[in-house]
Amino acid sequence: MDDQRQQPEHEYEVGSGILHVFGQHLKLFRVRAGLERAEFGAMTGYSASSIASFEQGRRIPPPKFIDQADELLDAGGVLKASKEEVARAQYPAFFRDAARLEAEAVELHLYAVQAVPGLLQTEEYMRALLTRRRPLLDDETIEQRVAGRLARQEIFSRWPAPLMSFAIEEAVLRRPFGGTSVLHGQLEQLLLIGEKRNVEIQVMPLDREDNAGVDGPFTLISRKGGEQVAYLEVQGRSTFVTDPEEVRSLAARYGIIRAQALTPRESLAFVEKLLGEL
Repeated sequence: MDDQRQQPEHEYEVGSGILHVFGQHLKLFRVRAGLERAEFGAMTGYSASSIASFEQGRRIPPPKFIDQADELLDAGGVLKASKEEVARAQYPAFFRDAARLEAEAVELHLYAVQAVPGLLQTEEYMRALLTRRRPLLDDETIEQRVAGRLARQEIFSRWPAPLMSFAIEEAVLRRPFGGTSVLHGQLEQLLLIGEKRNVEIQVMPLDREDNAGVDGPFTLISRKGGEQVAYLEVQGRSTFVTDPEEVRSLAARYGIIRAQALTPRESLAFVEKLLGEL
């Protein structure tokens, strides 16, 4: 269906797609410049093995390296032109379109039932989640995904600032992923972000008899011009909903969830209470 597109995780994996093309271009420009990998690596601050990994599409080069490489190899902006697409490769394939829309959002509303949303996570909480994934993720993938989530949090520095709200189930705030100290830091981060003028965080208490969110988590993303889409994710697969009636239904559901949850002020007080219990 046009309004529901499933995105499996196997698309654009490391070693294929944009990373492979970028790596080929990087190697061509390096060879044209008459530089060995070790020599070029010394100029950019990377080992010869790291340069090989970039060229073979096995490792995602950071934006700073791409800028350096483009200038040092006199690539004329060819390498820089791929920077945005290369950066997207640090996200799992099923999330890449969502990351792009998220970065363009003027409004973002999210209902979370299993873990603290990525935009609100501390680096320690991210690592705790990613290291406990099954099947296991290798260290390089974990580092890429941590970098990707931290990069997404630049949304809080954007201007004009997007309006954001997060409705989070109480159970999420009690799960000690990574241990008590990690949870403590995560709850402190929620308090800090919750004080931002463009962000509202609400907690759905466990004792609520009526909860409109029984069908699971979802995200509503509004772009400039008023277009709104919904993003659904489960078990490494994602679906975008663009049909106006279905999006309207999800938006109405989210409004009910917020009405049933604690107010933003009550929610921050609740998080403070949880902190005191740790």
